Amino acid sequence: MIIEQEQKFKEVLSKIEGQVNEQSFFNKFLELYPKVWQKLKANYSKFNRSKQSRQTIPLPKPEVSLRKEIRMWLQKQ
Repeated sequence: MIIEQEQKFKEVLSKIEGQVNEQSFFNKFLELYPKVWQKLKANYSKFNRSKQSRQTIPLPKPEVSLRKEIRMWLQKQ
């Protein structure tokens, strides 16, 4: 999964025209990988619906988690 994500991020980076920042990267990722984004949102919704007790560790919203991954990846570059 991590290798696959690394490849996706590299492809997104190569497709960005102009200044590369977190917002432009996020927008291009959504444009290139809408199915991945839908899967993240579906997993989040499924997790929230399935919680029996509110004592579980909360799952971050899909936008927050994807932006965090992007931010960490861009810092490594």
